[in-house]
Formats: sequence, structure tokens, C-alpha cells
Amino acid sequence: MYYRMKLVDKVRVPPNRLGEPLNSVVLNVLQQQLEGAIDREIGIFIAVTKILGVGEGELIPGDGAVYYDVTFEALVLRLALQEVIEGDVVETTTFGCFVSLGPIDAMLHVSQISDDFINLDEKNGRLICQESKRYIGVGDAIRARVVTLSLNEREPRESKIGLTMRQAGLGTQRWLDEDLEKEKEKIHGGA
Repeated sequence: MYYRMKLVDKVRVPPNRLGEPLNSVVLNVLQQQLEGAIDREIGIFIAVTKILGVGEGELIPGDGAVYYDVTFEALVLRLALQEVIEGDVVETTTFGCFVSLGPIDAMLHVSQISDDFINLDEKNGRLICQESKRYIGVGDAIRARVVTLSLNEREPRESKIGLTMRQAGLGTQRWLDEDLEKEKEKIHGGA
């Protein structure tokens, strides 16, 4: 889930930037340091959006920079096990597909897509269920559940997020629409 958070941090303003407007320098430094970073307690930083306050600067002997206590607002993604999320398929492979959740990609293994045997249609970039003929391809919007979550603060690209679509109410938007139509037909007796 996405959160807008109010946070406090100490920001180092380098000596070569001391003549620039303080709020814009502090915002720029925070954006460079935090956006795309992962903090286990806070989440995945999407964007630092606003500087709410800058305290008095502190000097450290031997360092020409000034350190400021800064209150700021940031947008973060905080994932939890069993959370239902939505994302877009960005790549298909023989072992599954990668799903973009915005700042980070998750893995949807073929064993977590369907009970059917699944083949990769490389030409069209799709994974096709052999019996039901349902498919999932690049660009498809999906709804899935987070089943594994291993975030790496030091190397965000090494983080591992596993998804499943093997439950009712999960799948591509096309699958969900088909299931809804089947349910309506059951209720109305096919009329």
C-alpha cells in the first residue's frame, strides 16, 4: 500500500551548494539519497515531495558542509505478506513473468498462475494456460497476492517479491471480467 509520510532526517548540504536556495537544495539532496531506496521500517521510497521545515544548521570541524535537521513529506510503498496488489506485466519468461509494482518488480512464477500446464508463446510474449486457453502477456494489468517478501536495503535491485494468482478474485483483468460474467450467468440461470 502507498503511504504519504511525514519524516525527519539530517541532511548534509555540500559547500558548493551553500549559495543556492536552501529548501530546493535540501529537497534535491533528499531526492537523490532516498528515492528508490528501501528502509525496512518505512518502506520503498517513491518520491520526496515536500520540505516542511529546516532547522538550524550545524558545522562539523574539518567538513565544509552544513548539516540541517529537516522535516519532509515522502511517498512510500509498504508491502506486506498476503496483501493483494495490482501491477502490470513487464516481461514473460519460461518460468513466469515479472510484474511492475511501480518502483520495484515482483515475480509471478508459472506455478502460481494457474493449475493448468503453461507454455510460453515467445512470439507474442504471452504465457498460455493449456486447458483453459487463458493467457497472460506483457502489458496486462493483474491482481495478485504477495506470498514472499525479502527486501534488501543495501541492494534494492536484489529484493525478491513473489506473487500468486491461484485464488478466487485474482488474475488478469480479462480473467476477472470473465469470472464475473460466469457468476452472473449462474445467478440468472443463463438467461
